[in-house]
Amino acid sequence: MLFVNRLLNLRSLHNLHSSLWIEWRIALRFLADNPLQTLLISVAISVGAAVIVFITALMLGLQNNMINKTLGTQAHIRIEATQQHNIFSEIAEGRYVWALESPRAQRLQTINNWQQVRDTLDKYPQLNAVSPLISGPAFAQKGTARSSVALVGIDPKRYHGIINLQEYLLEGEFSVTASDVMIGSQLAEDLGLRTGDKLRLDAGDNRQSVMNVAGIFELGVRELDSRYVYTGLKQSQTLLNLPGGVTLIEIKISDVFVADYWARRLQKLTGLYVQSWMDSNAQLLNGLQSQTMTTQIIRVFVAMSVIFGIASVLAVSVVQRTREIGILRAMGSSQQQILRVFLLQGGLLGLAGSLLGVLLGYLMVQGFNSAGQRLFEIVLEPSMLLSAITIATVAGVVAAMVPARRAAKYDPAVAIRYV
Repeated sequence: MLFVNRLLNLRSLHNLHSSLWIEWRIALRFLADNPLQTLLISVAISVGAAVIVFITALMLGLQNNMINKTLGTQAHIRIEATQQHNIFSEIAEGRYVWALESPRAQRLQTINNWQQVRDTLDKYPQLNAVSPLISGPAFAQKGTARSSVALVGIDPKRYHGIINLQEYLLEGEFSVTASDVMIGSQLAEDLGLRTGDKLRLDAGDNRQSVMNVAGIFELGVRELDSRYVYTGLKQSQTLLNLPGGVTLIEIKISDVFVADYWARRLQKLTGLYVQSWMDSNAQLLNGLQSQTMTTQIIRVFVAMSVIFGIASVLAVSVVQRTREIGILRAMGSSQQQILRVFLLQGGLLGLAGSLLGVLLGYLMVQGFNSAGQRLFEIVLEPSMLLSAITIATVAGVVAAMVPARRAAKYDPAVAIRYV
């Protein structure tokens, strides 16, 4: 009855009906009276919070690594000239009807008024980089060695925002002047080339040029490293017989996951053929969506385990505190006050456990980042920690609702029977 005596002393000093501080004191006292039980449920909650932090950070790090590896060497949005189709006519109901057949083989064609399109796109701050370029097939030759390549004529200043080729240089320097080209590491190996060597480019119809290999890059994608030959814009225009023209406008944006929205918007704006990375990398997008869904499922189940754990502890606490609850009711405490006492207990358990869990999750992330060889690094953002704390605290309050309602409905007469 020590607890009851303390309550009576508290009542003589404060008005229980008007003091929220008393409710906090009672909630804390209930938790402190059974320290082992409070400690065990707090540890269980902390484990759940740590799992939320670590799994969320791990999945986000994995997604960022996949995006950087895949999209780091390509544009988010590509604009091309409108695709060509075969058109045929037929007589229907006494008149000619024009219809489209399947697309025909596409020839290399320039984008009409591409300078105007470029200048228009430059006005959108959401588009981080807008780079016109010309790309087409050719053959690269050194001595008797010959390989099919893709010429990519670029404006170096603008293309830097799409791919910073200097970051991928293995040897040499970044230079795409009238006489200098840059080639991929696999192509250099296939043709036996080093920086400073001469390379003959043949685009057909007797359009040839002998270029100096200024630099060798490695993008990490075999198809690109074995085929890409970067030249100046004017040099590729001459070799591909498209003077003054470009075949592509590549774009990078801040948020890669809105690329599809911008692709549709730009298609309506320009009337050209626009494709986002989401269209060309459907499998990657599906993988990212699956990872996100998996993370959400894990978070939901962890939150449910926290809810059930707190609910079970508080349900036992209600039974253990029957006499105390009854005396509080007999002293004039309202049902709302009793309800708040147990809701506070649930929130405090969730908060204390989540704070410990966030610390544990942080240590797990640091351990992952410092452990030997790894494919990627986990970045722990403050929003992840706040999210874990919020989820656990809210779960604690939700879990306390049923036991709290049960405690609030006790009749004061019940307490007299248990005293």
